[in-house]
Amino acid sequence: MAALTADRNTPQRDNKQFGFGVAATTKLWAGSIACLNASGFLTKGAVATTLKTVGVVEETIDNTAGANGAVIGKVRRGLFRFANSSAGDLIALTDVGASCFVVDDQTVAKTNGSSTRSVAGVIRSVDADGVWVEI
Repeated sequence: MAALTADRNTPQRDNKQFGFGVAATTKLWAGSIACLNASGFLTKGAVATTLKTVGVVEETIDNTAGANGAVIGKVRRGLFRFANSSAGDLIALTDVGASCFVVDDQTVAKTNGSSTRSVAGVIRSVDADGVWVEI
């Protein structure tokens, strides 16, 4: 494509809500960590290196009886509080600004678990109730 020589009406959309086809035989709970699997379908957060975190599930999605993409799931990007991992993977206030990693659909950890976990997002705060993660 050539460089512009006149004004362009550039399409835009809010970078908050998205819809993705849900992976086959998958049920996602509202408020859970939402990821895309290696095939590009929405699935829940879990220990895996092939997941891409895309947000939080807005409402319960049930595709347990469907094929890949049979159902569209709504996710929201933003800043969310998740459960903190434990022991050596516990996230502390000194970790703010670093990436954290998916343990399951509601828990994040400080490390990638010896290269077994996918990135959840960026740590923005830590409090007694959990870890605030920007996705």
